[in-house]
Amino acid sequence: MNQLKFLTSIFFLFALLTSCDTKQEEVPQKPNILFIAVDDLRIELGCYGNEHIQSPNLDKLASQGFLFTRHYVGVPTCGASRHCLLTGQLPVSVAHTRNDITANTIARQPESEVPETFIHQLKRNGYYTVGIGKITHHPDGYVYGYLDEPSDVLELPHSWDEMLMDDEKWGSGHNAFFGYADGSNRHTHDKNVKPYEMADVEDESYPDGLTANLAIKKLSELKDKGQPFFLGVGFFKPHLPFTAPKKYWDMYNEAELPVAPFAGIPENSSKASLHGSGEFNQYKLGEEKASLDAPVSDEYARKARHAYFACVSFIDAQVGKLMNELDELGLAENTIVVVWGDHGWHLGDQLVWGKHTIFDRSLHSTFMMKVPGMENGKTINKIVSTADIYPTLMELCGTPVNHDLSGSPLTDLMKNHNDENWRNTAYSYWRKGYSVRTEDYRLMKYYRKEEPAIELYDHKNDPFEAKNIAPESPEIVERLLPVLELGNSVVDYKKNTN
Repeated sequence: MNQLKFLTSIFFLFALLTSCDTKQEEVPQKPNILFIAVDDLRIELGCYGNEHIQSPNLDKLASQGFLFTRHYVGVPTCGASRHCLLTGQLPVSVAHTRNDITANTIARQPESEVPETFIHQLKRNGYYTVGIGKITHHPDGYVYGYLDEPSDVLELPHSWDEMLMDDEKWGSGHNAFFGYADGSNRHTHDKNVKPYEMADVEDESYPDGLTANLAIKKLSELKDKGQPFFLGVGFFKPHLPFTAPKKYWDMYNEAELPVAPFAGIPENSSKASLHGSGEFNQYKLGEEKASLDAPVSDEYARKARHAYFACVSFIDAQVGKLMNELDELGLAENTIVVVWGDHGWHLGDQLVWGKHTIFDRSLHSTFMMKVPGMENGKTINKIVSTADIYPTLMELCGTPVNHDLSGSPLTDLMKNHNDENWRNTAYSYWRKGYSVRTEDYRLMKYYRKEEPAIELYDHKNDPFEAKNIAPESPEIVERLLPVLELGNSVVDYKKNTN
């Protein structure tokens, strides 16, 4: 009898321990995050309906995840757009529309209760955080001038466990950012270079090929760490100069490529709403100079667009390498994947070659997410903002947010892509103007001497923004102005300063 009681006790103890182990195993592991930031990537992908582009890997990812067809950035310039992404805050001053905003407000600052970025927040909550390439404005995450020697001052001092960059033959992140295949860069040539390059080389002869390889190596290391990770991978292309291996150029027949559907100053608008393509024109050996007086020739437009498209295909291949590695390592089942373009880019649209406007071409960028455990494979046509990404990732990772953010989590919209309660607006800012995108319209307001101060574009009937209809549609302007003013967070605008 005593022996029976003893055996029974052993059995129940074993059952209890087994039960505890089972419960422990059932505790869901926090998802990893692979965040891919792509510089200057407008919605020039097959998944967005562009038949001329070759982007099979990004198209596949979009089909497996959530594709946001109407995502708009807060600011149409690299540094400020990334600041909005990382902090979850729309601009509160004109200074927040400049590339140096993160370096001026976060770098060299002590750690505070409010996290400097969502990456910092993840790190505080058990994530191992690694950045590779351009995540903030500076191409390698360290603050120094274009022509200076690299510094040891992190742009995000409290966000990273590791900040990495393989700048190999270029010698610094800035040199690599503007680099050519032979190891030179825009600055060493005093800008006496073309704005594009087709070199018959392997992917690793350009910085983005090295970035992909470094990220693949790091993924293997992160798998063995035994804790959730955030891996940010920042690719340079298709930012100027448009440099890519020849094999990606060879994917296209230049003569068959489309030119901009509308290359002119919009009716009832003015040159003051646009710019003279200075970033594009500074490459002194470009065959033609862009201007607001007339479009470049169709021949040169196709050459420049060909270069941009080749860069997109180059980056698409690097994304494919990362996705294959996730699968091979068995990480895909528990890794959120985000691909985000930091803003759009005019490719001759409205006579502009570049960003830095509050037209759709400059603000509309790529955004897709693949989320384990959710019903993926959805296309979401509601209007969303870069500011929504921070709260979305925090909610998906079960990480609390105890401070105000400008955006809203996208999770309800991902569960019900027709959610009627979604706000369906996105606000954007650039120096002396700000804008709101609604379901059918883009309304702009400028604080400047030049007229018009108000511009309204009807996207239902004029998707390429060829005509400002504000003069003939005062009732629509009156209806939308209060919506626009809800987003007027910039104190400089409120003071009506120029």
